[in-house]
Amino acid sequence: MTTSGISAGGAAGPAYGKRQEKPTGLAGVVAAGRAQAQRGRRGWVTFSAAARTRTGAVGRALAPVRRTFSTFGIAVTLMAVGAWVAGLTLGWLELLVAAIVLTVTLLCAIVFVLGRFKYDVVLDLAQARVTVGDRAVGRLDVRNASSRPLLPSVMELPVGTGTAAFPVPRLKGGGTHEEIFTIPTRRRSVITVGPVKSVRADPLGLLRREMTWTGEQEVFVHPRVKNLTGSSTGFLKDLEGRVTNDITNADVNFHALRDYVPGDDRRHIHWKTTARTGQIMVRQFEETRRSHLAVLLSTRAEDYANEEEFELAVSVCGSLGLQAIKEDRGVTVLVNEATLHGDHRTRLMDDLSRIEMESRKSKLVDLARAASMAAADFSVIAFIVGSRVTPTELRAASARVPVGVQVMAIQCVPGASLGRHSIAELGVLTLGRLGDLPLALKKMSDA
Repeated sequence: MTTSGISAGGAAGPAYGKRQEKPTGLAGVVAAGRAQAQRGRRGWVTFSAAARTRTGAVGRALAPVRRTFSTFGIAVTLMAVGAWVAGLTLGWLELLVAAIVLTVTLLCAIVFVLGRFKYDVVLDLAQARVTVGDRAVGRLDVRNASSRPLLPSVMELPVGTGTAAFPVPRLKGGGTHEEIFTIPTRRRSVITVGPVKSVRADPLGLLRREMTWTGEQEVFVHPRVKNLTGSSTGFLKDLEGRVTNDITNADVNFHALRDYVPGDDRRHIHWKTTARTGQIMVRQFEETRRSHLAVLLSTRAEDYANEEEFELAVSVCGSLGLQAIKEDRGVTVLVNEATLHGDHRTRLMDDLSRIEMESRKSKLVDLARAASMAAADFSVIAFIVGSRVTPTELRAASARVPVGVQVMAIQCVPGASLGRHSIAELGVLTLGRLGDLPLALKKMSDA
């Protein structure tokens, strides 16, 4: 008799001591197919992993070859191998001659790139920060660090998006070679210089051998700025700060007297009034807020008619920011989706060298909203925009400015005459050239 096991749920389980029968019919065929597919997938995964491992190892082993052989060199090598195989297999003398010529050519190319590089290379930039149009000069010093002569080579120096090539002659042991080069500074940017690479190649360009000797260096091409006299905000005339309607217990401007409350500073007790009234009275003050300039520079490409407008806007932004830093005022410079360093003139100018105008969804009103949320102590906000910003957009942006904050807009239109007009309570300056900026701010101050 066979005893069947009972599961916890009360269902009969498989018989112990008896081999379970395989499904038959259509169910058996389906089960067998599933099992075979699973075994196939497991095998394919194992094979794919092994193949990737082998391919990665082969790729790493052939990496030096790929770096040394040019595309033309690889083609010539394959042609030589094919010519040898076909010539020896078919007995064609012409193919064997071609194979010999190609092989000799490759061997001669190998001779050109053989040898160890022993250079000491120094990349020296005279100035890491220049203004647009100024001359930026660098020096490349190459010294043979070995006691034996080195064959001629070429030093390649990437400069921005281009590459400069300097031929290095045959150097005897300890010999040096110097190259002076100029970096173009026609446009505001950050130019990456380096790394310096030595290159040896054969005359036919079959093989090319490179070695890197230096790291990268950056040259900051700052925008042009205008030195501003007087207040950096133009129409904010006080130097110590402006008075607000907020009442505080300690400040400079006296406001009124009030009854003493436990916890008040005794230094603010007005003793004469206390003696006259018989009741302790303390001073109240009007809170003064130190001048804090916020410069909102739009980097949205749709706000500018051309690149010249944007460059003028960046120069205006830099001029206002530098003057505020020079006068030891607080300054915050905001662009679309970013905040620039306003705590030091060099960091601010470096940041202005990097920014570019791009197509963005965020508009001027979004930038104004972000500024109102970023800080509550702004005393003046200046919008720096291009000619394509409409009066409606300017009015909407000024509406996002907190109450009590003075606001102005500078619309940069190269070649336009200096002018001023108002949009509701917003004063808008039209600026045609950077040299007119001090006069424009004076007009805003006199208005």
